Amino acid sequence: MKTLRWAASLWILCTGLAMAQVPEQGIIVTGEGRISVVPDMATITLGVRENAKTAKEAMGKVTESVSAILDQLDALGVAEKDRQTSRFYLNPVYNNRPSNTEEAPRVTGYEAGNSVTVTIRDLKALGEMLDAVIDIGANDFNGLSFGLQNPAPAMAVARKVAVADAVERAGQLAEAAALTLGTVLRMTENSRGAPPMAMEMAAMRSGMNDAIASGEIDIQAQVTMVFAITPGI
Repeated sequence: MKTLRWAASLWILCTGLAMAQVPEQGIIVTGEGRISVVPDMATITLGVRENAKTAKEAMGKVTESVSAILDQLDALGVAEKDRQTSRFYLNPVYNNRPSNTEEAPRVTGYEAGNSVTVTIRDLKALGEMLDAVIDIGANDFNGLSFGLQNPAPAMAVARKVAVADAVERAGQLAEAAALTLGTVLRMTENSRGAPPMAMEMAAMRSGMNDAIASGEIDIQAQVTMVFAITPGI
């Protein structure tokens, strides 16, 4: 009797393993959704870089200018949560030596820098802000990008477009293969967060208010769906 029970258990186990190893039958498609929206925020990294004979002098110049920049950001209504120090450094500057000399490098001065990443939630004030900080002493710009303060609604629309695209693709494949499309067996989202749209800083410097155009940014979603199929249309 025990032998029969063991045999039955083994048969059930093997059957379960065999079923688990059966490949999923169906049509696998990937749908993509993309919509264009107008951004409502910008992020820029700006700062000050100075050279001087001594480390103290170089750092003093930078500290003075950055303090003035932060005061100006206060005056323009930029909240403290929307600005963060992203780089702070002090490096020695060495003399230029001929390649064929054995002379040891000599420190001729120091370079100091301090950069702040600023989020601008009112794009109409972006040009004014840049003009103001440049007048104060900002001379180091490392990036300007546009984005959305709340990308969730746009992503929801992009997801719907992606699902509709996947359904259409699956229908076309099923029709071409003389199959009947069934229910959705599995669906996986492959989307990532909305990427910011970067702008070249060289273009930005060539006349702030005229050069800066936020344009539109693309919000993208991607889904992979598995549909059941049966023979015949």
